Amino acid sequence: MSEVRPIRRALLAVYDKTGVVAFAQALTEMGVALVSSGGTAQTLRDAGLTVTSVEEVTGSPEMLSGRVKTLHPKIHAGILADRRRPEHVEQLREHGIEPFDLVVVNLYPFRETAASGAGFEDVIEKIDIGGPAMTRAAAKNFESVGVLVNPDRYEMVLDEIKLVGGLTRATRLGLAAEAFAHTATYDAGVATWFAGEEGSEALPHYVGLGYEKIADLRYGENPHMRGALYREAAGSGPLGGARVLQGKEMSFNNWLDAYAAHELASAMPDDACVIVKHNNPCGAASKGSASASYEAAFACDTVSAFGGIVSFHGECDRAAADAMREVFTEVVIAPSFTDEALVAFAERQNLRVVLAPLMDGAGLDVRPLPGGALVQDRDRITESRADWEVVSSREPTAQEWADLELAWTIAWRVKSNTIVFVKDGATVGVGAGQMSRVDSSWIAARKAGDRARGAVVASDAFFPFPDALEVAADAGCTAVIHPGGSKGDEAVLASAEARGMAVVLTGTRHFRH
Repeated sequence: MSEVRPIRRALLAVYDKTGVVAFAQALTEMGVALVSSGGTAQTLRDAGLTVTSVEEVTGSPEMLSGRVKTLHPKIHAGILADRRRPEHVEQLREHGIEPFDLVVVNLYPFRETAASGAGFEDVIEKIDIGGPAMTRAAAKNFESVGVLVNPDRYEMVLDEIKLVGGLTRATRLGLAAEAFAHTATYDAGVATWFAGEEGSEALPHYVGLGYEKIADLRYGENPHMRGALYREAAGSGPLGGARVLQGKEMSFNNWLDAYAAHELASAMPDDACVIVKHNNPCGAASKGSASASYEAAFACDTVSAFGGIVSFHGECDRAAADAMREVFTEVVIAPSFTDEALVAFAERQNLRVVLAPLMDGAGLDVRPLPGGALVQDRDRITESRADWEVVSSREPTAQEWADLELAWTIAWRVKSNTIVFVKDGATVGVGAGQMSRVDSSWIAARKAGDRARGAVVASDAFFPFPDALEVAADAGCTAVIHPGGSKGDEAVLASAEARGMAVVLTGTRHFRH
């Protein structure tokens, strides 16, 4: 067994007081002396526990509106003294300082306060000073001290103390690693907030990323790769706090595809449905109800939809669940489900049912590179018909306008090069991720077949040559929307005019690599 350090004296100073009374009560029953500060001390006293205040230990009052409480040699020497070193033990004796065996700390809610939209001064006051100092001191001195920053560990720590009479070195080392991760993500959040407050229109000079593991996954994108799911430190969790209501464990690829599906569904009308396969929409529709939208999205590509991810913008009801009954689906995700839909899904025990709020798409897009990262604004659909220009001699019809707007939104979420055919509120053909735009157009036309007659076409970037547009026109598309801006715009427009197509330019490109 690794070296065990008995727990005789504990320092408790927590902002999140979840479970702290029961934890302190259990320590007291095992003969552990409690030292505490501020609100934590009052909480424990109110529960009838005997607590020595930090002020009694230091002989100094709490100062500066609570900013100075634990920053004192009699606290930090008691934490930092390495009991394996005789000179440290002698110095404690010389100065009348008692050592701590356990430090229980969690920090002011800085990230939560900043995210809430609180004022500048309120956010500043939630920058913890004493907490991180004590946490880092205890973690550095893990050979002599246990440090506990996560209330979820209370029970485990108590069990080990009861079982072996203290904390083993392996446990202390693990707790120290967790503590350093805790302060690192905390400091990264503070640094990122300050960088964003500089007032510059440029991206911040520092971007700190802090993630905490939620669970190990069976494997990563492929079986030979490790994979795990993380949440942003102090954040609501993946996909805004998504909850898996039933089904098998979500895989790495399930999470990726669920994000792709739900991001697009969130940007579409509130009756819309999206089906994603391998991170690309293979069908999307807005047809007036969840069930009708699903059926139209599925009809776009019934082969690719097999084993796909389905997302709804709005409530998934029993009719939608019934429409999905005969189709093998990996995940269904929506902001709400009726009770009847959940009952229907419960008959399919392996189907993963995920509850997640709609996404707003705000924030930064960070893409790691070896030794660095690319950072950009997250791409969003902010433009609308009022920003667009009709450059053809013919205006789109009312139905074409509705389909062009939908096609443009869908093209935003398809991998480049992107060609999307939409007819009557639903995709009929999608060409994604090709090295040439004309190949994407060929794929969309082949997928659509006769359904391309009377459809509209969207391209995420301009047409460098008329060829891709001509493929869509020859398939039967009657209107096109694209950013424009190519040297070949005039030739593309001339080809469209010759075929009687309406042409709308958005002025905005939506590459997605």
